[in-house]
Amino acid sequence: MKILIAGGGGREHALAWSLAKSADVFCLPGNPGTARLGTNLAGSPNTTQDVVDAVRAHGIDLVVIGPEAPLAAGLADALAAVGIAAFGPSAAAARIESSKAYAKSLMTRAGVRTAASTTFSDPAEAAAYIDAHAEPLVVKASGLAAGKGAVVCLTRAEARAASDAMFDGRFGDAGREVVIEAFLEGEELSIFAVTDGEQAMLLPAAQDHKRLGEGDTGPNTGGMGAYTPVSIATPQLLERARSEIVTPVLTQMAAEDTPFRG
Repeated sequence: MKILIAGGGGREHALAWSLAKSADVFCLPGNPGTARLGTNLAGSPNTTQDVVDAVRAHGIDLVVIGPEAPLAAGLADALAAVGIAAFGPSAAAARIESSKAYAKSLMTRAGVRTAASTTFSDPAEAAAYIDAHAEPLVVKASGLAAGKGAVVCLTRAEARAASDAMFDGRFGDAGREVVIEAFLEGEELSIFAVTDGEQAMLLPAAQDHKRLGEGDTGPNTGGMGAYTPVSIATPQLLERARSEIVTPVLTQMAAEDTPFRG
């Protein structure tokens, strides 16, 4: 079997390492590490025609899409439209990653508990909301921001500055909408699953050191220091996450005709 992995980061390297055990792997564009596992191809995963041309030129059986940006742009939809099998959600389903505002709304509709939040597209309205709420706050650029779009703000002044910076273009289009969220204290746990839109198979959980400085200080990073296994990820906690988060979200997305497969 020939598999094309669209992307060139660490995530795609891990996919290549695993899939190369049982398939011929091609990566577009890949990186120096993936070149040791398979064949790197020229092109961009954000350009549908590059991916389609590579599939046809090399007789690819399946495309596995790694990064969020091409998913949000509809790469899986475009491949399906020309009869190419792809592993990855549609653009509509990928909104759960590409729009924090959508994800928060979806969780509310699905009955999944999440920090209280409000979404804004107007800087003045966001500032007024911040001024009326208790510290600390979390300010998030709603769109894709490479893991760096969430700012934990200890004071309202910090929250206003973060909100203004997002609206002023600090994160580009990702900051056109800003989500302002209540601060929750605790450990982070990232839970991963593979799903056909109905059933889900949980993968090993991971945890990362999000804050840049010692003692949980400084800005968030894009997953720096991630590790697995995680001691708090007990079988009981993972099963609770499946029943209270994963399954309700999948059920809600299917009911809204945007099933998440990937």
